[in-house]
Parts: sequence; structure tokens; C-alpha cells
Amino acid sequence: MRSLPYFCRGEVVRGFGRGSRELGIRTANFPDSVVDNLPGDITTGIYYGWACVGHGDVHKMVMSIGWNPYYKNTKKSMETHIIHTFKEDFYGEILSIVIVGYIRAEKSFDSLDSLITAICNDISEAKEKLDLPEYQCMKDDNFFRSHENSIMNGH
Repeated sequence: MRSLPYFCRGEVVRGFGRGSRELGIRTANFPDSVVDNLPGDITTGIYYGWACVGHGDVHKMVMSIGWNPYYKNTKKSMETHIIHTFKEDFYGEILSIVIVGYIRAEKSFDSLDSLITAICNDISEAKEKLDLPEYQCMKDDNFFRSHENSIMNGH
């Protein structure tokens, strides 16, 4: 995908409420305005990269972009799982991400357990790939230090 790495920033909004409650995997969600501005060559699927909430530290992340076929969503979403334990929610904060790679296409699952297993595998793969030198350098990109609160999408 020519649009990678893809830099994106937006406010964290409430999603479907399934990440924590049903899956045990918390996600931060972007508003429709951010999702609607994704480049055409960023197809639906599972991605990995780096994320920063507000002016905090930069952490590894894995992200689902798409329709979540298991749940038969009618609205496309961008759900970011930051690989870090936060003490509290951060709705309304600015989330800055850089998407650096693609793991797999989105697909439906025959059970909630198989969905959770796939997500855990995606997280493990993202952790491993983000340890590679070509991705480690993105953690220190100036994008994360710019501390702009404006919405931003771009390459």
C-alpha cells in the first residue's frame, strides 16, 4: 500500500462498547470524519503501528479498519488497541497514530472465542514486527512530538 506509513490524528470517541465488555481487549475509536478520510488504498483489515494519547508516551498498537464482519456492522470503523495498560479511559483526548504495516484482511468468525484468539494473534504479530529496526524508528517520528491538537490525516 502506497499510503503507508499513514499518519492520523483525531479525538477518541465512544465506539460500540464491545472491546472491553465482550472481548476483554480495549480499543480507542476515531470519529467518522477520520474514518471517512482514509486513502482508498488502505483497505479494510488489521494493521499495526504506533500510537500516542495526548502528550503521553508512544506505544505499539494494532488496529482494525473495516466493518467487523462478526458483528455485521453497518458503519466502517477504525478501532485502535494500544498495547499498554492505561489507568483510566481517555475519551475526548487526541489520539495520534502512525500505521506502518498490514497483518491480514478482515473476516468473520464462527465464534466469539475464535475472534478473540485471532485478535490475540494479531497483537502478538504486531508486537514482534514493531521490534524490527525499520519500524522502531517510526516510534520517534516528529509527528508524535508536534503536539498539535488539530485533526490530521496524511502520508
